[in-house]
Order: sequence, then C-alpha cells, then structure tokens
Amino acid sequence: MQKLTATEARKKDAREKIELGGLIVKAGLRYEKRALLLGLLIDAGTRIKSDEAERTRLSELGAKAFADDT
Repeated sequence: MQKLTATEARKKDAREKIELGGLIVKAGLRYEKRALLLGLLIDAGTRIKSDEAERTRLSELGAKAFADDT
C-alpha cells in the first residue's frame, strides 16, 4: 500500500472532518452546543459497545435517513 504524503494525509483528514460535520447537520443538530454534541456521541459510543441491539437500531435509523435523501 502506498504511503500518503503529508499534504495528501492532511487533505484526507480535512475531508473526513467535513463529512462528519455534515452528519451533525443532517441529524438536525447544527445549532446545538458542542458540549451537548460530544456528550451525545460519548453516550452513544458507550451504549453501542455493550448493546448489539442498540447498535443495530441506530444503524437502521441512520440507513433510513440516508435512504430518504434519494
């Protein structure tokens, strides 16, 4: 596998962050405080590590939201 140059790695990182920010907007959370968003993500991360049913439920909810765009 080819190593990325420093510039390519920075561009890839920036693109990933932009895409992740887009998910916040898509979820309707654009104007929420950062502390709340981080808390939501930490809580969800903890729950999906220990609850496969919750992971499945949230994955289905997200897939439906993406499908509604088309």
